[in-house]
Amino acid sequence: MSKKISTVLFDLDGTLLPMDQDVFVKTYFGFLAKKLAPHGYDPEKLVPAIWSGTKAMVKNTGAVTNEDAFWNDFVLTFGEQARNDIPLFDEFYRTDFENARASCGLNPAAAKTVAELKALGLRVALATNPIFPAVATRARIRWAGMEPEDFEHFTTYENSCHCKPNPDYYRDVIAHLNADPETCIMVGNDVTEDMVAQTLGMRVFLLTDCLINKEGADISVYPNGSFDALMAYIKENI
Repeated sequence: MSKKISTVLFDLDGTLLPMDQDVFVKTYFGFLAKKLAPHGYDPEKLVPAIWSGTKAMVKNTGAVTNEDAFWNDFVLTFGEQARNDIPLFDEFYRTDFENARASCGLNPAAAKTVAELKALGLRVALATNPIFPAVATRARIRWAGMEPEDFEHFTTYENSCHCKPNPDYYRDVIAHLNADPETCIMVGNDVTEDMVAQTLGMRVFLLTDCLINKEGADISVYPNGSFDALMAYIKENI
């Protein structure tokens, strides 16, 4: 018999925070390029450099933090002096990044679900792909109608050294929470990045509101549906 669920891990983008990822990224990069252009960052070079740094984080094998993996790659384009501009990037996330909120939606069921799960005595953590700094993750949590303090733990590029879909990312989160994977459920909208948690013995639930299924996988093999369906599933397994 399966163990009862005691810990719920949520993805953020497309799960708790409704969005079309392509629209969001295009909007976000547009504002970032506008902010940094006056400081010598050619937009034609900046966007590819950010994508390259993101790939470096996704490939991170754990030797360094994702933050270091990003900047070690980013300076290959803009030189070591770019590290001096980290405060400039942080300032962007505290200010102009807010403009990207308009490219996202808001589903009140997300905050309601998180509150209900906590009221049931479950542990709730945010397992968002840690390719953003904490300042940007806190902002996106608020866009979704919640506060960072609503989560026992949330992953950022500063506190993580792996990325989805690497199973080691989930191992790190479980280790941080000191949780038994068999008592955890991962809730996400991306078949490739989120459902891989199942390989660690975790339950999974595929939220289909903003479904990402790049490989065209058969999603019927996963419990799936809306937030209402998620709550029903969890209540059956606690």
